[in-house]
Amino acid sequence: MMALAGLGTLPASADPPPPPSYRQAVENAYQLVRNAAAGDAAAAQKAEAALRAGTGPTQPEIIDDLQQTPPDLIDAKARLLALLAALNEPADTADPAAAQQRLHDVLAMPRYDALHRPPSLLDRFVQWVGDRINQLLRLLFGAGAGAQAPTWIFYLFGAAVVIGVAVIVFRSARGRFAEGVIGGQPTGPRAPADYFAEADALAARGDRVGAIRALCAGVAGTLSGERTWEGSPLTVREIFQRAPDPAHLRPLLMPFEAAVYGGRDVDAATYERAARVAAPFRRPASAAA
Repeated sequence: MMALAGLGTLPASADPPPPPSYRQAVENAYQLVRNAAAGDAAAAQKAEAALRAGTGPTQPEIIDDLQQTPPDLIDAKARLLALLAALNEPADTADPAAAQQRLHDVLAMPRYDALHRPPSLLDRFVQWVGDRINQLLRLLFGAGAGAQAPTWIFYLFGAAVVIGVAVIVFRSARGRFAEGVIGGQPTGPRAPADYFAEADALAARGDRVGAIRALCAGVAGTLSGERTWEGSPLTVREIFQRAPDPAHLRPLLMPFEAAVYGGRDVDAATYERAARVAAPFRRPASAAA
C-alpha cells in the first residue's frame, strides 16, 4: 500500500512544447547560419533541424544546401533571407477575382504553353507500347503464380522500338532545324535593351504594370542571359538572387509580384523607385547587340 501511495505522488510528465510556427522555424534557421563560419557542419545540422521543426520537407533547396559536404551556408542564408522577406510581405489582394484573372493571364503566356498542350505523339506512342507489352505479358503468363516471365526481354524490345522511332523523328526534324538556323529567321530571344526600351514606352503611355514587367525582364536578361525571360524555369525572385546585392532589387521585385500575382496597381512613385533600381542593369542597344 505504501508503494502504491508513493507511486500516486509521482509528478506528471510535462507535455512537449508545441512545434514552432512556419515563420519562427525559418527565423530560427536563419539565426543559426547568419554568423556561422563557412563549412560549419554543426551549425548546418542545427539549422536543418530548426527548419524542419516548423516547415517539414517544404524547403528542399535550403535543406539540400545544409546537407552538402561541406554545407553551402552562403546559399542557404540567401534563400532563408528571401523566404523571410516573402513571409513578412505576403502577396495578398482585396480583389480575388482580379487576381485570379491576372494569374490566368500569366499562365496564358507563351512560356507556359507546355502546361496546356496534350501529350505529344512520341509520349502517346511510348504509353501505347508499354500498354501492349503489359497486355502481352498478362496474356502469356497470367496474373497468378507460376514461372516468372522474362519481362526484361519485352521491355528491351519495346525500348529498341522507341529508340528507332526517336531516331527517325530526330533525323526528319534536324533538317528543318538547320534550315531555320541558316535562314537567319529573327526568332531568337530579345535583348535586355529591348525590354528596357519597351518599359520606357509603356511607362510613357501610363501602363506602369506592363512597364514594371518589362523592367524585370530586362534585369533578368542582364543577370542570366537573353533566353532567361522566354524559357527559364526559375521565378523572377530566384533569378534576382543571382544579383550581387539581391536585397537592392526589392523595390523592383515587390511591386512586380504585387502587380502580376496580386492584381495591384503600380503608382508613379513606386515605378520611379523601381526604375532607379533597374537603371544600373541597363545597357545601350548597340552594346546589347
